[in-house]
Amino acid sequence: MRLNRFLACSLYALFVVGVLLLFAGRGFAQDATPAEASNATAIDLYAQLAETKSGENLFFSPSSISIALAMTAAGARGETLDEMIATLHLPEDLAPFHEAYGERLEEWNGGECDYRLSVANRLWGQSGFTLEPDFLAVTRDSYQAPMELLNFGGNPERSRRTINTWVDNKTEDKIQDLLPQGSITPLTRLVLTNAIYFKGTWVTQFSEDKTRDRPFYLLDGESEDVPLMTANDQFRYASKGGCQIVSLPYEGDDLEMILVVPNERDGLPELEENLSAEWLDSAVNSLRRRKVELYLPRFKMEASANLNDVLQALGIKKAFTPGQADFTGLSAAQGRDLYISDVVHKAMIDVNEEGTEAAAATGVVIGLRSMPIQRDPIVRADHPFLFLIRDKRDGTIFFLGRMMTP
Repeated sequence: MRLNRFLACSLYALFVVGVLLLFAGRGFAQDATPAEASNATAIDLYAQLAETKSGENLFFSPSSISIALAMTAAGARGETLDEMIATLHLPEDLAPFHEAYGERLEEWNGGECDYRLSVANRLWGQSGFTLEPDFLAVTRDSYQAPMELLNFGGNPERSRRTINTWVDNKTEDKIQDLLPQGSITPLTRLVLTNAIYFKGTWVTQFSEDKTRDRPFYLLDGESEDVPLMTANDQFRYASKGGCQIVSLPYEGDDLEMILVVPNERDGLPELEENLSAEWLDSAVNSLRRRKVELYLPRFKMEASANLNDVLQALGIKKAFTPGQADFTGLSAAQGRDLYISDVVHKAMIDVNEEGTEAAAATGVVIGLRSMPIQRDPIVRADHPFLFLIRDKRDGTIFFLGRMMTP
C-alpha cells in the first residue's frame, strides 16, 4: 500500500465468495436491521484481518460482503443456515430482513442527488441447473438480482470473463478481474455478485495550495513524508477513549467519512483491542459541531485477501466442507453437494482534496463437490488511524480500514 497524489479520488473494493457459506457462534440477533447486522460483521472481519495482516494497511467493504452473503443465506438450510445466521448477526426470521434490504437498495439507487451511489446484484447460473423458485423470488424481489444463464460446464473461462465484464461496468472499470483464473470450473453452478459504486465530493474541500509534504509517524517511531491536506472549518467532532473522532460529510449530507485518530502516535493497537460496533455507534452519536483544524493524508490504498481462513476462523466450517454444507434452499436435488469453494476480496481507496470515489464488488461462487478539549481541537492524522465511510441515514458502513504506513 502506498500513499500517492491523485487528482480523482477513487475507492473500490471487491470481494469474491466461493461456493457456499458461513458459520459462527454468537447468538441470534432477533431484530437486527441490515445495517446492524452488516456493521457487527464488519467489526468481526476487521478483528480477524487486523490479526492476520499485523502491521499492514487494511481496507475492505463490509456492506458488499454482507449483501452477497445475505443473498446466499436465502438458499441455506439446517445447521448451515444456523451458522450463517450466527456469524452474520442475522435475525432468525429472514423474510422481513430480506425485505428490509430491498427497501435500502431502493433508497441507495433512487433519485438524483449530489453524489453517486449505486448497488447492483446479479445471479449467474449454470444453464440447465434448476434453482428453487423461492430462492429466485427472494434474490429477484428483495435484492434486485436477475438471473443470467452461462455455460460453466462447457466454457468456464468465457463465463468468468462475462462476469468480470459486468463487474467492470458496474464499478466504472475500477475493479478488474474480480474472479481470478481458476475460480470458475466445470463444477460451478451459481455465482452471486454484488457491485457498489460511490463518488462524492467533500462538503468542506481541502485546498490544494495548503497541501504540504509532512511526516507521517509509523508505529516503530520512524516517519515518512507524505502529502498532508489541511482544512480549518466546522466539523462534527468528539474526543472519546483516547481518540479524536471527526466526520467529513460528502455533498448531499447522506454519506460521510469518519476518522478515528488515536491521541498517541502508537495508540492504534489499543483502539483496535476495544473496537466494537457499539463503541463506534457511541462515538458517532457523541459528535458535535465545532471548529476543527484538520490534517489528513492524501492517500491511495489497495488491498486483497483470500477470506476462506478468516471466515472459518469466525466459525464458518460446514459451509466450506463438501458433504456437510446444506444448500437445499438453492437446489432441493443437489443442495447437499454444494459448498463454498473460495472467498476472495479486493479493495482500493483513493482520497484527495476534492472527495472520494468508491466501488466494491462481491461474488459468491457456488459449485458441486467433486465427491468429497479546551480550545479548537487540532486533529493530526499523521500517524496510524482508522477510517470508514458510512451512510448517515441508517449507519451502514460501506468501507472500513486503517492507515498504518503510507
